Amino acid sequence: MKHYLAYASHDGQTRKIIGKISEILELKGEKVVFFPLATGMEPLPSDLQDTSILIGAPIRYGFHLKPVRQFVQQNLSKLNSANAAFFSVNLTARKAEKSTPETNAYLRKFLEKSKFQPKQAAVFAGALNYPDYKPWDRLMIQLIMKMTNGPTDPSLSIEFTDWQAVERFAEELASPREARAL
Repeated sequence: MKHYLAYASHDGQTRKIIGKISEILELKGEKVVFFPLATGMEPLPSDLQDTSILIGAPIRYGFHLKPVRQFVQQNLSKLNSANAAFFSVNLTARKAEKSTPETNAYLRKFLEKSKFQPKQAAVFAGALNYPDYKPWDRLMIQLIMKMTNGPTDPSLSIEFTDWQAVERFAEELASPREARAL
C-alpha cells in the first residue's frame, strides 16, 4: 500500500513524528510519499486507489496550522471517501486526560468544524523548546503553560511526545483495523 504523509510543522515536532511513522511503515514494506503542506493549496493525487492519506498538524495558539485547515477544506469530499487518518500535535495532550481523540478539545473541534471524518485519529503531545522560541512566542507560551500548570522556566526544552503511542498508531496504519468510532 502507498501512504501519502501530508503534514505541516511549525517547530519541527510534527515533522519528527511523521518521520517516525514513515520509518515504521517502511519497515513493514509500505511505500511512503511525503506531502509537506506549505500553502494548503496542494491538490490530492488523482489516483487514491490502494493508498492511504495521513495528515499531521500541530496546534499553534489554539488552531491547527492554516495550510492543513485549507488542505482539508479544499479536499474534503476526497478525504472523507478515502482511507484517511489524522493526528494532532499539541501540548495539551501532555495530560493523560486530554491525550485521546475523544478527550482532546482541539482535535474534536477541528473535526467538527471541518466536517473531516478520518478513519483513524490520534493525538500526540508535542515538545516545549523555550530557548528556540522568539521572545513574543516564549512569553505567550509561558503564559499558556502557567494557566495550565505547565513548566514555565525559559531555559527548558522538554519533549512530551509518547513515542510508544506514535509507534502503535503507525502499526495501525500499516495493518488497518476496523475504523474506531470518533
